[in-house]
Amino acid sequence: MAEPNPETHVIAFRAAEQLLEARDPRGAIKLLDSVIEAHPESGAARLLRARAYFASAQLGRAEREFQHIVDHEPDNAFAHFALARTFQRSGRPHQAARHFRLAAALDPKPEYLEAARFDTTTE
Repeated sequence: MAEPNPETHVIAFRAAEQLLEARDPRGAIKLLDSVIEAHPESGAARLLRARAYFASAQLGRAEREFQHIVDHEPDNAFAHFALARTFQRSGRPHQAARHFRLAAALDPKPEYLEAARFDTTTE
């Protein structure tokens, strides 16, 4: 069997995008595991895997992956928003509120601004 090359990883990443879009997050995760093993610094692959974890209700893994992205890319508004959604889905509204606000501050998209005001009673 031939050694995987960068082109193989790009193909796996694109296939994982398609699987996630087709609502097969577990299939996407399987493909992304090898991509991230070969390229642990790939923020795009980690973000896609985090989304797949979230979509497959693997919230602990999603949280760890989104947190890794936020730690390495603190200005990534989507990662903050997705981490907040993960906290929200895990029943942790105080932690969610902080990241919703960070996402809105970094990128004032309407959905981020709306989410930042999601639960004003948590203060």
